[in-house]
Amino acid sequence: MSMFALQLNDTSRVILCLATTLLAAFAVSRLTKRAHLPNVTGYILAGIFIGPYCLGLVDGEMIRSMGFITDIALAFIAFGTGRYFKWSSLRRSGVRIFVLTAMESLVAGALVVLVMRGAFHLPLSFSLLLGAIASATAPASTLMTIRQYKAKGHFVTTLLQVVALDDAVSLLAFSVCAAIAQMSESATGPMAATVALPIVYNVLAIGLGVGLALLLKVLLRRVHSAYNRLLLAVIMLLEIAGVCSAVNISPLLSCMVFGAVHANVSKGETLFKKVDRFTPPILTVFFVVSGMRLEVPALASAGVIGLAYFFVRILGKLLGAGMGATLTNDTPQVRKYLGLALIPNAGVSIGLAALGERILSPSLGALLSTVILSSAVLYELVGPACARLALVRAGVIGAPDTPDAPHISETPRREARPAIQAHRGQRASEMAGGALFSFRKGRTIK
Repeated sequence: MSMFALQLNDTSRVILCLATTLLAAFAVSRLTKRAHLPNVTGYILAGIFIGPYCLGLVDGEMIRSMGFITDIALAFIAFGTGRYFKWSSLRRSGVRIFVLTAMESLVAGALVVLVMRGAFHLPLSFSLLLGAIASATAPASTLMTIRQYKAKGHFVTTLLQVVALDDAVSLLAFSVCAAIAQMSESATGPMAATVALPIVYNVLAIGLGVGLALLLKVLLRRVHSAYNRLLLAVIMLLEIAGVCSAVNISPLLSCMVFGAVHANVSKGETLFKKVDRFTPPILTVFFVVSGMRLEVPALASAGVIGLAYFFVRILGKLLGAGMGATLTNDTPQVRKYLGLALIPNAGVSIGLAALGERILSPSLGALLSTVILSSAVLYELVGPACARLALVRAGVIGAPDTPDAPHISETPRREARPAIQAHRGQRASEMAGGALFSFRKGRTIK
């Protein structure tokens, strides 16, 4: 395959590489879907299969040249996260959800940092970035489980609100930790410049996000075509990602601010929905490329660290959610089982690992990426089962040995039929009387 690729020109190689990437993602995700696994797991496995350590359909040079996909994908992910900072929604949620989200995210991250530093004596920059990534939660598996069982109630409402804000907290934590890691990894330049530059660049990037969001509001008043509205949003997100890449900072914070300001100054979420329909191919390529970058030989050396990260993060989520629920005087169900429903760790975490890999040295960057990608597959394997167990223990769905839908005996249904039929007959009479009255008045019913 590599000999065939060498005979192609650059244009054909890039096109065939994209086609191979999407085809592999489609094929493997069909198999993982049969195993009731999320699509993200299939995309990562597809990247591993076609990458340089398995089939070798895509070489290392091509993988390195596709690094821009990471910045673009994360720009769209962060923009979508910004919608959850709408002031009206935050005011309704109150302080309770903020405390719960902050505790379950930051306690997990802090615990990972302590273990990596104390038990494995890894550098502070690596430990901080891994801890920030550990704070993130992949909502797809949890939401899929909730929808499958049509679960409702206080526990489910709290879970959905926490999941919505969780990625925003992790993006903020990663932005802070990335700035600290860049300072510690920098070996040149005076200390003042090393400390000040990342802060200045991030502040300017936030200002750029705010300014472009306000400019977008003005332009949307004069642009009514759905296509042109989407085009404006994509242009501005690419501009933010490009400027951030030029000064070597993460686009996450500025793109999230861009989305948050847009959510507060605009009416409705139609633009967010349009962007969501535009991004699936980009995100698919991003996850497959992440799988290609996984250094399979490094799994052996990262085995103990990866296993420690896997279990310590779960423990942190359980402790953090319990502490947050205790501080907010929440229900025993939330205190005991919320953390169990926050186990999955893919999606945003994979993008953060790709950014962290650039900040760290090559060896530490490869270790970070290996730990996150390998654990992401494990989390997606156990995540849906943990989410279901949390819903069962919280009492919002049936026990595992019962059918998905609660059993309703036939006797109450038979007893209820006369009342239901009487209600239907009364409703039909009212509608008929209303129609006759409208007809007599000469009205037209539409």
